[in-house]
Amino acid sequence: MSRIVGKITKTIYKSDNNYYVAIFKVKENDIDKKYNGKSITITGYFYDIEEFDNISITGEFVKHQRYGEQFNVLSYQKEIPEDKNSIVEFLTSDMFKGIGEAKALKIYEKLGDNAINLIKEDSSVLDDIKVLSKKDIATIVNKLKELNESTDTLISLTDLGFNISDAVLVYKNYKGNTTSVVNDDIYNLFYDIEALGFNKIDRIAIKNNIKKDDERRVKAGIISTLKIFCYETGDTYSNCDEIYNNLRVTINLEIEYDYYLECLEQLVKESRLVKIDDNYQLIEYYQADANIVKRLTYLNNKEDITYKIDLDKKIREFERDNNILYDDIQRLAIKNAFLKNILIITGGPGTGKTTIIKSIVSLYKEIYHKKNKDILEEVMLLAPTGRASKRIMEATTFKASTIHRFLKWNKDTNKFQVNEYNKSQASLVIVDEVSMLDTLLFDSLLKGLKYDTRIILVGDANQLPSVSPGEVLKDLIKSEVLPVIELKNLYRQSGESNIINLAYDVNCGDINYSLFNKDSDLIFYKADSNDLKDKLTYIMKDFLKKDYHDYQIMAPMYKTLNGINNLNKAMQDLFNPRSSNKNEILIYDTIYREGDKVLQLMNMPDDNIYNGDIGVILAIDSVKKEVLVDFDGNEVTFTPSTFMNFTLGYVISIHKSQGSEFKSVIIPILYEYGRMLYKKLIYTAVTRSKQELILIGEAEAFQKGVLNNREDSRKTNLAEKLKKRYSNV
Repeated sequence: MSRIVGKITKTIYKSDNNYYVAIFKVKENDIDKKYNGKSITITGYFYDIEEFDNISITGEFVKHQRYGEQFNVLSYQKEIPEDKNSIVEFLTSDMFKGIGEAKALKIYEKLGDNAINLIKEDSSVLDDIKVLSKKDIATIVNKLKELNESTDTLISLTDLGFNISDAVLVYKNYKGNTTSVVNDDIYNLFYDIEALGFNKIDRIAIKNNIKKDDERRVKAGIISTLKIFCYETGDTYSNCDEIYNNLRVTINLEIEYDYYLECLEQLVKESRLVKIDDNYQLIEYYQADANIVKRLTYLNNKEDITYKIDLDKKIREFERDNNILYDDIQRLAIKNAFLKNILIITGGPGTGKTTIIKSIVSLYKEIYHKKNKDILEEVMLLAPTGRASKRIMEATTFKASTIHRFLKWNKDTNKFQVNEYNKSQASLVIVDEVSMLDTLLFDSLLKGLKYDTRIILVGDANQLPSVSPGEVLKDLIKSEVLPVIELKNLYRQSGESNIINLAYDVNCGDINYSLFNKDSDLIFYKADSNDLKDKLTYIMKDFLKKDYHDYQIMAPMYKTLNGINNLNKAMQDLFNPRSSNKNEILIYDTIYREGDKVLQLMNMPDDNIYNGDIGVILAIDSVKKEVLVDFDGNEVTFTPSTFMNFTLGYVISIHKSQGSEFKSVIIPILYEYGRMLYKKLIYTAVTRSKQELILIGEAEAFQKGVLNNREDSRKTNLAEKLKKRYSNV
């Protein structure tokens, strides 16, 4: 480790979690005298650092592929200014509001080079300086106390085992209470700071002699266990034995059952868990359910909106002017969208959900006499994923957004800036693909809306549920207390689509095999595990000259002989073989080359790309280790720190395909996919196709999946809570 003393002269970048990139002028160092008097670039985490503060930094020089030599700061300490210029500069900084140069000079004249230490030791030394008011003195004393406290606390946290970034995060959260919080129960940091997981806090706790069966550790382990269990299963609660059986893995210790029950009850008393009958629910899910129930019950019990105009007549006129013919159920859905304060519109593929959304927005604009600018502020089209929001925007020609973007998600803090304290002014919100909406995200959306904001939820309840815990759409429909319009008639391709007929067969669990190979839109090729890759390669040769947006291979799982990982390599060899004209880069165990189709795995809102987006690699700089990807005209540069955010996209998982549609969909179906063959997964895959569906594999495996309803066991209680609340209103 190297030590450098100097001052920050310019802040280039500062994130919300206090990560800095700054220009640092070196005063002295223990590396090489050539740096003295020079400016270098530093990076690291700092708390309450101002430009021109004298600080001592510890770390090492690193070579950044793009920005060159930088000094990576691992720890730092503020230096006390001890000369006239430094003291005046320090006291006139933004930290000391109201202290100008004249006052700072008077302080120096009175106290000299040791001014700052003298003030810290006895603040009464300022009393005789006539230009200082009581407010000025309080400002100086309190700020010096805070700075001293923050420095000491950060040092103590790093001594415990925290790195500087986590230490800054902890201090930023607790400020002056940090030491007492950590000493009382270090696992409070796990409860309160989402970025600090149980394992990280637990390692530090064990290192600092917390016993493995300490009640504080066991309780935190229970919370962590339930969180992990919920995310793995999609459940929003669990029972006593399930938690206990998984707890031993979390804390690597088997404890007495009675002691475990005592810890459970303590967590209930501390309001970290809620006991419902024989089950336990994390407080965040309990509160989310309660908020959802309260808000939707309120909206549902509000009187219907009244209009001076005849809505039925208006809808008929709209049909005439736009050459559209709705059926009675579709007209009812559109009418209720204007009458009801909360409405659910559900239906399978081809039933007109997207057409109805477009009609609602168009009619809203006409009925309320809104200009394009005004309607963009009043009506919001939202979807859970980037692909889904782009699809609804393309289909309706109205602006759409992801829920995260609408709520102004901050990736550094994992918080939404549009929330219960800073609400959106939207009057009507339409959410598409609601089957993908999880409990906590729906709760956050409701918190970010005015209490009277009208809400229309649109989706297909037979598709896969959300990745995160909850099953919002299914539960809201199941409650039978909210207005639901179910679209049943098929309209896509004049109702003659074999793909849509297959989707409805899958949903009913009764396959009509005469649909296969009847027309060019629905083809089934036989293949087994040994020859699937070869046959898939042969089939995909027909797609070599097609736009990569138009077709997509999707498979149920990543591993196994014919899993996504292996099939991606085979398709890469077909679509984008190695060439002397194409640069390549090895990332982990995968070779990427220019021209590769890639799939985005993480939300990157600053770059306007989201989980599920598909792009193509434009350029690779193997020296700088940069990969430039084009996402439909949005060019994003990836560096080693973000390489894990994308993967090859020739073959994607069915889960990742949700919210997307493609002209052609190709799906391998084999027995080797085992537990991943189930009805909702197959239904979701089939309904991604607009014009052509190709299945390749074993018909018996397809049949097995269609008959497998295992996904229906997700444990949630939102529907029951809605029923109960509604009956008590």
